[in-house]
Amino acid sequence: MATQSFKDLIVWQRAKTLYVEIHKAFKDVKDYSFRDQILRAALSVPNNIAEGYARRSDKAFKNFLFIAKGSVAEVESMLLMAPELDLINKEEQIELLAIAEEVSKLLMGFMKKLSAEDS
Repeated sequence: MATQSFKDLIVWQRAKTLYVEIHKAFKDVKDYSFRDQILRAALSVPNNIAEGYARRSDKAFKNFLFIAKGSVAEVESMLLMAPELDLINKEEQIELLAIAEEVSKLLMGFMKKLSAEDS
């Protein structure tokens, strides 16, 4: 079945979950600069997937997926620091890192698939 919308993409669905879970975990954090930055980075992931999909060009889509992958790395970096700053607990960190790593792997797989189709 061909996808009709970015919403059909598993990678977008999991990226959306990542943002929602990050939002829940950091909603009460008073370090506003940290909270705002991790939320912006997390929101960038599904938004770049959606925007790339809408371009209807594999080359453009790969570029947006690459940007999304960078945003996931930014989220992961911040998650690695968050417990040390007493912003979230270790269990939350582990859960969120697992989702972020899954999204990163899905993005990589999708980029490889698009590259293979170019060949």
